[in-house]
Amino acid sequence: MVACALLISGCAVPWARRSGPAPPAGWSSNLSRQDPALSGDGRLLASVVERQGRSTVLLQERASGRVLPLRHLSRWQPHSSPSLSWRGRYLALIVQRGGRRLAVIEDRLTNRLLPLPLPGGREPVRLSLAADGQRLALQLVAAGRWRVEVFELGGVLEVDPPGGQLLRNPGAPLP
Repeated sequence: MVACALLISGCAVPWARRSGPAPPAGWSSNLSRQDPALSGDGRLLASVVERQGRSTVLLQERASGRVLPLRHLSRWQPHSSPSLSWRGRYLALIVQRGGRRLAVIEDRLTNRLLPLPLPGGREPVRLSLAADGQRLALQLVAAGRWRVEVFELGGVLEVDPPGGQLLRNPGAPLP
């Protein structure tokens, strides 16, 4: 009973305030949004919306509401489970291609789409990209069994560090 009371009273958090994006131009202001994901710096919001009968990912700047282009994703729909790196350089999500679901990462800086090959008939269900872009956790299903796997992306993606953070060789001594 105490846990229930704490949970209910925790809903009205006095220090939290609502801060949503402005409605994007060309999009209905009463969009039905799902699967929200913020970049680590809180500047970008990705969410899944219905557009022309298909689930599509919408990426926008929170302050202005401006919709940012995602060049490679329009032909691979529907979309689900978006996840952003710290500054939003990388957007990972699950797309549908034919009868298969695929995990992909769009590198918005280099304009590349990187599919993550999954052997053995495994299908992605949900994913989570680490803020630095160096690991991806995938919830997978294969032959009716659920599992979670973490993929190392260090040799594939560059680090997306917080703003102002210097990159250094992990083996190098600190100055």
